[in-house]
Amino acid sequence: MERKMSIRMSGLGGQGVVTAAHILGAATTRDGKFSTVNPFFGAEKRLAPAESYVRIATEKINERGEILSPNIIMIFHPDVITMGKCYTMPFFDGLQRNGKILINSDQPLDLSQEELKKLDELNAKIYYVAATSIASEVGGTELSTNMAMLGGLMGIADLVSYDSLQVAITERFDGGNFVASATTAVLDNVLKSKYKKITQLIDSNMKVMEEAASAVKEFVNAI
Repeated sequence: MERKMSIRMSGLGGQGVVTAAHILGAATTRDGKFSTVNPFFGAEKRLAPAESYVRIATEKINERGEILSPNIIMIFHPDVITMGKCYTMPFFDGLQRNGKILINSDQPLDLSQEELKKLDELNAKIYYVAATSIASEVGGTELSTNMAMLGGLMGIADLVSYDSLQVAITERFDGGNFVASATTAVLDNVLKSKYKKITQLIDSNMKVMEEAASAVKEFVNAI
């Protein structure tokens, strides 16, 4: 891992973007690194734009707030791109050279020639993972899409260990110290209701991550 990495997660309300960021941050801290996590959203309502920012480093982090120049951009829903449901336009604005983009979609999206040209100039790598499909098929619920996206991240970047992710998920859903907003707490409870035991939730979502990590496909830009 580079000394510093910054990740911008863009999705829609109800997809667990905030939860994914907190789990990633907690896991990297457990791995002995430093991290900061900052959510950003307007009205807390389903399908409204939502973003979270995660900074990871091998030394103390002083920056806070919005990430303007991410190394990695994670797109949790195609509508972020196709419908412009994003606080940042275009969706890859600020991406650092040699950066990576991970998109939740069953197939490559119809990006414009102008967008593809700009991404090519940045030498950006674009990856796709069918996160929602994997969440439904392996985890039994679309609410695990955020876990599938974390798995996809594992497939494209060496940032955190699976062991620490498992501990972070356990702490998140089994009485940890995380203080959730009202909406996030409701979503947590809905996800918990899908399983008879917390151990089943943890095991299922770890399988979701592992499946997603192996299912990531790189898009070859023909520009």
